[in-house]
Amino acid sequence: MTQLSAPFPPPAPHDGTRGDGARWAECLEKLGQELPEQQFSTWIRPLSAQASIDGVRLQIEVSNRFKLDWVRAQYGTRIGAVVNSVYGRPLVIDWSVSQRQEKKNGVQDSPPPVSAAAPAAILAALPTDAESDVPSGLVKNRLNSALTFDTLVEGQANRMARTAAMHVAGTPGKMYNPLFIYGGVGLGKTHLMHAVGNRLLADRPQAKVLYIHAEHFVSDVVKSYQRKTFDQFKEKYHSLDLLLIDDVQFFANKDRTQEEFFNAFEALLAKRSHIVMTSDTYPKGLVDISERLVSRFDAGLTVALEPPELEMRVAILINKAHAERAEMPEEVAFFIAKNVRSNVRELEGALRKCLAYSRFNQKDISIQLARDALRDLLSLQNRQVSVENIQKTVADYYKIKVSDMYSKKRPANIARPRQIAMYLAKELTQKSLPEIGDLFGGRDHTTVLHAVRKIGAERLQLTEVNQQLHVLEQTLKG
Repeated sequence: MTQLSAPFPPPAPHDGTRGDGARWAECLEKLGQELPEQQFSTWIRPLSAQASIDGVRLQIEVSNRFKLDWVRAQYGTRIGAVVNSVYGRPLVIDWSVSQRQEKKNGVQDSPPPVSAAAPAAILAALPTDAESDVPSGLVKNRLNSALTFDTLVEGQANRMARTAAMHVAGTPGKMYNPLFIYGGVGLGKTHLMHAVGNRLLADRPQAKVLYIHAEHFVSDVVKSYQRKTFDQFKEKYHSLDLLLIDDVQFFANKDRTQEEFFNAFEALLAKRSHIVMTSDTYPKGLVDISERLVSRFDAGLTVALEPPELEMRVAILINKAHAERAEMPEEVAFFIAKNVRSNVRELEGALRKCLAYSRFNQKDISIQLARDALRDLLSLQNRQVSVENIQKTVADYYKIKVSDMYSKKRPANIARPRQIAMYLAKELTQKSLPEIGDLFGGRDHTTVLHAVRKIGAERLQLTEVNQQLHVLEQTLKG
């Protein structure tokens, strides 16, 4: 249990004989009862507290700046309320980074996976084996110079990952090493990696940076075994300042590749170089990857990229239309964004269709034009996703009866799947809250709104919830 590093002032009369540590222990206990176990264990349990001598202030220490900002933003209000309740009077809470962590020469205690979430983009331009016989000092970095932090639209779905990536670019080898970014196709994972590399080279032009897809790494391993060029392989990968490697799930069942990547991983960490990786799932969700590699992946900072929220999708459409020298009226951007929800790549495809349709027909971009250009896409969506289909899919997934979706039963094993189904109904259909409530047994729209907000918040916080929702969405979209 976390111990207080300085005594609290004398307890209030109603506190009896409780010791100083018992006060913070009670705060932790109350917070543990209110929060899901993973959230509590990840963010709250590691906190330590120290009272001022006059008993007016409480200093809460967090292991690093990234965690401090996140905990204060997400839980600060609730922590303050619990502290005031337990202590018996209002306290001023001061947040600080633990001095013990700051003295570890940059070896930071980084948070475990959180939900939050990015795009697998396009591989950089070189052909697959363009580098095979080139000395490591001359290897091109394979970075796409157009993929920078400036060209990445920021929103709730990628804010945490973007912030972490910028920290890495600014202080490589010191914070969040390795940085592991995961999420579905077309959400921005590759863009973030290229942005890190481009920012580092802008600051340090002589740095050795390499972006590579996992399949290319596999190819290099095979060639080194065939040609017995292990020294060149090590020179290429072990001398880097920054390694950016995409889609590490492709290492599955490739034992030699995993062995060589482990050796490169250890060599780079030993020389305080940085490693940034992407995957379609979080480290412990990887299949047929050795435990020691998974533990290395999970040792730094793991962040998720989520499907972009509505406002972010609108901003992406307007920005990309502007890059194409086209004007995208805001109402049209909202229409497209409401109908294309899954990822940035699909948004770009929808935008290209609208622009091509506009130019071919020599018509201004309007909602009707977008409706005509995206007719097939809209028809497919309306045919595939209905509230009834969502209810059946969620019921099957959680092994409950479809009738439970409309019933008045409220046990947790039924109420939670029902809330998830309401959330998906709001996300994947055009139904209003009252309409969704009617389809769930005549429930009030406020009940639906509560479910949507609750599941949406958990998706940003809990890896397992995000994974479950991702599976359900992929199933519903076929």
